[in-house]
Amino acid sequence: MQAKQSFVTAGEINQQPRLWKETFDIIAARKDEIGAFLERASAHGLPRVILTGAGSSAFVGDSVAPYLNRVSGFQFNSIATTDIVTNPKNYLHDVPTLMVSFARSGNSPESVATFQLANQLVGDIRHIVVTCNPDGLLAQQARQADNCLLLLMPPDSNDKGFAMTGSFTSMVLATLLIFNLDRLPALVKDVERICSLGKKMLGDQVLPQIVPEVSQRAVFLGSSALNGLAHEAALKVLELTAGRVATLPDSALGFRHGPKSFLNEQTTVFFFLSQDKYARQYEVDLIKEMAEEKEARLVAVMPERDPAAEALVEYSIVLADEGSFSDDVFLLFPYVILGQRLALLKSIELGIDPDNPSPTGKVNRVVKGVTCYPFQEG
Repeated sequence: MQAKQSFVTAGEINQQPRLWKETFDIIAARKDEIGAFLERASAHGLPRVILTGAGSSAFVGDSVAPYLNRVSGFQFNSIATTDIVTNPKNYLHDVPTLMVSFARSGNSPESVATFQLANQLVGDIRHIVVTCNPDGLLAQQARQADNCLLLLMPPDSNDKGFAMTGSFTSMVLATLLIFNLDRLPALVKDVERICSLGKKMLGDQVLPQIVPEVSQRAVFLGSSALNGLAHEAALKVLELTAGRVATLPDSALGFRHGPKSFLNEQTTVFFFLSQDKYARQYEVDLIKEMAEEKEARLVAVMPERDPAAEALVEYSIVLADEGSFSDDVFLLFPYVILGQRLALLKSIELGIDPDNPSPTGKVNRVVKGVTCYPFQEG
């Protein structure tokens, strides 16, 4: 991607492995402070944890919740701010709650309103604000609240381009670490591996061959923790191509339940394969089915070589010949770089400015046009 460095977005994609190391260092340096905050939040029993954000920031919660629900004692619910704001009583219950808010700018109206609604409707509420902008409205509110912990991501994670790239991955990693403080030493190996494989995916030469094949439609399939990734990759391609490439995210099993109708001869399907052998069976079954149907172009992104899957698809991208992560959730980091690069390269091929794919203002870097109304119970 070095030839495209004139685009801000390209540089922001490229710098992510460095941001991941910086994010780990930030959380490690504040380990005791974060741990003490979580202890206070749990003083009268483990609180309900709401992970919230809008757009890509909502996908942060979607990506980490399945893993954290398994390894952490907390119960996590990923709920978009865009759902909470319109119907707050459906989601904000008066039980001990820890709300983790994700925001690149912290200036989206829904992010600020959700923070305020939680304080209004939940008696025992605490907040962790994970944001990339120290000057955003959300960060300002966090500093003024005594029930809030503000965690700022590395300065360069506050993307200047339209698309969330390093902001998304930095907030995902930070959240995985925040709720794994006792395992930080063990997770060093995973962080080192995502940095190494992230750099490898930045230089992958298979993806540029695929870009011209992606025409009208693209499907992204990932299961469990990789389903949030599928949504993020689909959004990146949709955003940076200004809707010229229609996208659809789903899971391997969910895709058959109606969304498969999206397929035609102009569709490219990207499978983000799990390293979990049990889950992989279901993914490969779908690949076999679609290979036999010969309707769409198939691309498999896999953690290690899988000859059976490779034989069924037009293109395969392999992360490594050996080694693995402690969990599928860490595959998100090298995998999402491929989705980001695809979006960038397709945008450029279509003659669109990836730093500003919507010059008419149809969509904006920070959402506009939202009025948040006062909520009154009764």
